[in-house]
Amino acid sequence: QVQLVESGGGLVQAGGSLRLSCAASGRAFSNYAMGWFRQAPGKEREFVAGFSWNGVHMYYPDSVKGRFTISRDNAKNTVYLQMNSLKPEDTAVYYCAADKLGPGTSLESLYDYWGQGTQVTVSS
Repeated sequence: QVQLVESGGGLVQAGGSLRLSCAASGRAFSNYAMGWFRQAPGKEREFVAGFSWNGVHMYYPDSVKGRFTISRDNAKNTVYLQMNSLKPEDTAVYYCAADKLGPGTSLESLYDYWGQGTQVTVSS
């Protein structure tokens, strides 16, 4: 069982930066692929970043590529999402998710554990 708790959301002006954190409880955190997703009001949840359980592969959609960076600290059981050059369209609730020994891709159904989400609001 893995529990995930996101933090670091808030209100930021367009062009600014935020770093989200996702703290994981449970054992063998390093065996999990981690992903970040977001959901804006009235829209479907979408993938924004992920890496495979062994850290070899990273994935970003074009909408955030070059602006968002996912990273992890296995010693702290934490995964991060650094978000730079934020745009109003990045406004959403951001969720982290974990998938044991997974590929870290955008397929939501692969992820077994989800956090409760943290709100990110980007003002214009």
